[in-house]
Amino acid sequence: MEEKSRGEILKEKLFNIKENGWKSKNQEEKTTIFEYAKGYIDYMNKSKTEREIVVNSKKIADSNRFKDINEFETLKPGDKVYYINRDKSMYLAVIGQDSIENGVNIIGAHADSPRLDLKPNPLYEDGEFAYFKTHYYGGIKKYQWTTIPLAIHGVIVKSSGEKININIGESEDDPIFTITDLLPHLAQEQMEKKLKDGVSGEDLNLLIGSIPYDADVSEKVKLNILNILNEKYGITEVDFLSSEIELVPAMKCRSMGLDNSMVAGYGQDDKICVYAELTALVDMRETPRRTAVCIISDKEEIGSMGNTGMESHVFDTFMSEILNKLGVNKPNLLDKVFCNSKMLSADVDAGVDPIYAHVSEKNNASYLGRGIGLNKYTGARGKSGASDANAEFVAEIRNIFETNDIRYQIAELGKVDVGGGGTIAYILANKGIDVIDCGVPVLSMHSPYEVTSKFDLYEAYRGYKAFWEK
Repeated sequence: MEEKSRGEILKEKLFNIKENGWKSKNQEEKTTIFEYAKGYIDYMNKSKTEREIVVNSKKIADSNRFKDINEFETLKPGDKVYYINRDKSMYLAVIGQDSIENGVNIIGAHADSPRLDLKPNPLYEDGEFAYFKTHYYGGIKKYQWTTIPLAIHGVIVKSSGEKININIGESEDDPIFTITDLLPHLAQEQMEKKLKDGVSGEDLNLLIGSIPYDADVSEKVKLNILNILNEKYGITEVDFLSSEIELVPAMKCRSMGLDNSMVAGYGQDDKICVYAELTALVDMRETPRRTAVCIISDKEEIGSMGNTGMESHVFDTFMSEILNKLGVNKPNLLDKVFCNSKMLSADVDAGVDPIYAHVSEKNNASYLGRGIGLNKYTGARGKSGASDANAEFVAEIRNIFETNDIRYQIAELGKVDVGGGGTIAYILANKGIDVIDCGVPVLSMHSPYEVTSKFDLYEAYRGYKAFWEK
């Protein structure tokens, strides 16, 4: 073996060397990564909506001896609690050994993903076809949602309060649905439009049926569809007014690549970080020094507003309840706890796509297979909307990761003038918490079928676990 030159030795010492993380793993370690990813894929295939995320996260929590916080009169170190907010967000905690007045360690991810929602009056007939009208949720490229198999997920709540769960299109025996598009032969006018205008939001109508009801009435196809829904679910058209129905890709989350190194699937933004933080929390075997808090939030893709979003005070209420049951609550204590707390905002980042590399500044961007991405700030252009983590806190997180041999990379979301994005980080930072964005790089983000690296997923799990266990 050739000896390294003086220059090579000095370069290794001084440079921030960026290389593919797979190279550092032996076969046994790779097997561990692949096995962990199997659990993630299974979780994803059961959890395409925020409500399903909460259901399946609760199952994981319950099986690891977590209990609803309302079951506790008092709390002590080692207790494991959770609170579910309107079936769409969830907060969990493991009570630590130190006084909670000294702060807690928080990791927060969001369960919602870009999709299509049904409008309140969705059902109509045109040209002897029945359709559902939709309203897109979050930032999507509208053309990507045509001509792909779609499934219907959600709930319908009748005026009596009866709740009906809907899931059509996932089973092999189920029908699927689609949004049609023009054939290229007749799309000359459409093809002249800008990409963003090629398909309008009002044309994202789901084709759901074509058989007319055998009766001398108008809107026979619509009537037949309503009759099917009534026979199966006991609903009428007016019940759609009190429903939350989502259209999501009917495609399975699967391993990707001849080497099985990646995962392809819908909604990995940000369910991949939900899974990593949740499994990191339940896999802790010792009572942490500082109380470990896990957030699964809703509505991030539309600004975190509403009573299930991070802008609500429900998280504050959860934390206040912990203080109450620890017997330490007093005026302004919650504010003090937050000011002493530290947080990883667990959200994904845009990985460099070599085909579209021109939108990334390669020296400050995340790459698939190089580990968890640290975003000191997000925002857009002049850091607008960013919380911008303090250098001292960044150094602390670096130390945790480096001490535990966790691969990480520093990232920004695109070139300065190109665009940007945000997370829940600024909301928690506004409470006085030290926060940094810390998540998994993604290709094709916000598309119906996103791509991630199994290596990065596992490093996120290890990084979150190390943060809580430090």
